[in-house]
Amino acid sequence: MNNSVVNTARMLWAALRMLLVLTVVTGVVYPLVVTGIGQAAFHDQANGSMVEVDGKEIGSKLIGQSWNLPGTDKPDPRWFQGRPSNSGQLGASDPTLIKDVRAAKKQVAEFNGVPEHQVPADAVTGSASAIDPDISPQYADLQVERIAEANGLSVAQVRKLVDDQTRGRTLGFLDQPRVNVLELNIALKELADG
Repeated sequence: MNNSVVNTARMLWAALRMLLVLTVVTGVVYPLVVTGIGQAAFHDQANGSMVEVDGKEIGSKLIGQSWNLPGTDKPDPRWFQGRPSNSGQLGASDPTLIKDVRAAKKQVAEFNGVPEHQVPADAVTGSASAIDPDISPQYADLQVERIAEANGLSVAQVRKLVDDQTRGRTLGFLDQPRVNVLELNIALKELADG
């Protein structure tokens, strides 16, 4: 038999064995190990950081959601509102985006009974992920009076709630101060029901 055919067959068999080993290691073993570590060390985050109230999952604290009147796309005045979805992915200089932001700014100002110049940027622009669950403390503060009136609470009670729910910068210098809308609305419900 030809030596080159034998050598080629031997190399092909070695390559096939290596393919099989690497497939098992990278396609089965590695994902199982990483998943196991995630479940053991970061169980809550690995499972989507789901929030439960009275034994029922109501959402994820990592994903923004709508707080609209039931069956409509209109915001519910009883709840803090999050950032708008940025699913259109328009560029910063796109005339459509500029028009949409101006219209959204007007709507947010009217909804909260404030002048347009008080509306912070995160109230009318989506985040890069389009699902940011957090808002700025400025946007939360802008909503305080509307929330207090709609829920029969004092402005001081709602403002304290926002202050209590505001998280500072990560490690003292990363990120911006923020308020998680889902957690804030859960605390608001407890305050209003209490």
